[in-house]
Amino acid sequence: MIHQLLPRTVVAVEAFTDRAGETVFPGEADLVANAVEGRRREFITARRCAREALQQFGYPPAPIRPGSHREPLWPPGVVGSITHCAGYRAAAVGLAKDVAALGIDAEPHGPLPDGVLDSVTAIGDAGLLTELARRDPTTHWDRLLFSAKESIYKAWYPLTHRWLGFEDASLMIDPAAATFSGRLHVSGTRHDGGFDLKELHGRYVVAEGLVLTAVTVPD
Repeated sequence: MIHQLLPRTVVAVEAFTDRAGETVFPGEADLVANAVEGRRREFITARRCAREALQQFGYPPAPIRPGSHREPLWPPGVVGSITHCAGYRAAAVGLAKDVAALGIDAEPHGPLPDGVLDSVTAIGDAGLLTELARRDPTTHWDRLLFSAKESIYKAWYPLTHRWLGFEDASLMIDPAAATFSGRLHVSGTRHDGGFDLKELHGRYVVAEGLVLTAVTVPD
């Protein structure tokens, strides 16, 4: 499902189940040495999805280590993103010459836990959610907002190497087009000298009990 949210230059691989007995890839065992079994399984499957995506660009299987902010470290010239939630794991990768950054996120299609919404909304978000719920009460727009901001952050961080809080981006969501935009309230100066980030744009789908979001920053 995630591939429909991404440009054709990006390769996405997804899985809805884990492989029984699959072991941790060499060079990654320490990353989940103390993890509970569920966390371990989703890590193994999501990293396998990432390696399968990389192989389509000719990269041999290799460990995917995390950076200082737990972001996946990709081979030189590659951008990508990994996500997992109950019943779903996915990875998307592309070449930096085609896309500057990617961010994907998956969430269960249900309301956010109590007390979470206030911590993830920015200026204008509350009114947006109220209006969207009035127009379509069957969609959990609070969960979609959360997922969209997760995708925004995953695309933001590799380009800026700076934290972006939930309160630092106000969302606009277009249900007719199944798209969203995040207007940033902080400086979007990039470390690579590219154009400053002022808004990030993405697409979403709600299906099969999931909310999937994806953000692509053009090269």
